[in-house]
Amino acid sequence: MDTPRQRLDYSRLSPDLFKKYLDFAMAFHIDEKLALLVDIRASQLNGCAFCLDMHVKQARILGERELRLHHVAIWRESPLFTPKERAALAWTEALTRIDPEGVSDAVYETARKQFSEEELSQLAFRVVAINGWNRLNVKERPRATRR
Repeated sequence: MDTPRQRLDYSRLSPDLFKKYLDFAMAFHIDEKLALLVDIRASQLNGCAFCLDMHVKQARILGERELRLHHVAIWRESPLFTPKERAALAWTEALTRIDPEGVSDAVYETARKQFSEEELSQLAFRVVAINGWNRLNVKERPRATRR
């Protein structure tokens, strides 16, 4: 059986762009636990196993409870998230699964009740960043499906 090899090594092939994107992705000033919930949800939606695994591990290190991590995928039905976290997760979904109509007024108004305009802007850029990382990383097919 052949050993799978990485398809593209962006950090080696485009080091300047990779460094700039990394700097961008590290420039946010939002609560790290909340940011990781955003990263986990977007990675679930985008099917990025690498990012999902990494951000779940980071959340555990920061003390996130195991049950809450399992409930991110079902956050609407779960009683384990605060209104602020729910607003952030809805915002994440709206910016990840782009509806032809854009972000609904309901999602925007809910988010604005929980976040200042500056905080919501920071959160939007965080969603943009994780979606970019997801897209860069899903180029690798999961090991189980490689042939």
